[in-house]
Amino acid sequence: MKQLSLKRIIRGCGTWFLANLSLAAAIMLCVGCQPKNGTVASSNAEGTFGLVSVDGHQLPCTTQHEGAQPTIKSGSLTFNSDGTCLSKINFSVPPGKDLNREVKATYQQQGSELKMNWVGAGTTTGTLQSNTFTMDNEGMVFVYRK
Repeated sequence: MKQLSLKRIIRGCGTWFLANLSLAAAIMLCVGCQPKNGTVASSNAEGTFGLVSVDGHQLPCTTQHEGAQPTIKSGSLTFNSDGTCLSKINFSVPPGKDLNREVKATYQQQGSELKMNWVGAGTTTGTLQSNTFTMDNEGMVFVYRK
């Protein structure tokens, strides 16, 4: 996921802003999807998956990403039959401020692989096995279950 001028923006900001912006960028990969070619993904991806772990830690858990230490409390990833998806994450950042983040994407599915194109945030590939969806976003591994 390219962040082009994001790092330049972050450098001039305080720790609180850095924590929020860094986490928001990382979490963007958890949302909305629709295939570019107009095909509808196979029905096994359809539905809502709840976020169960990040980097192998059950929720709620505190993670580290680009100097920030957010606590991820809950999340979901919904794949729709029209090829769109929506990611929702609830997290807090020191000193305990709760935040919600929603990100949309389009997706294409080939077998067990789903390629998501996030609105304003690049591309992520994940794997669907039975009722479990796993994706690696900039080194953070998110696991969801239906």
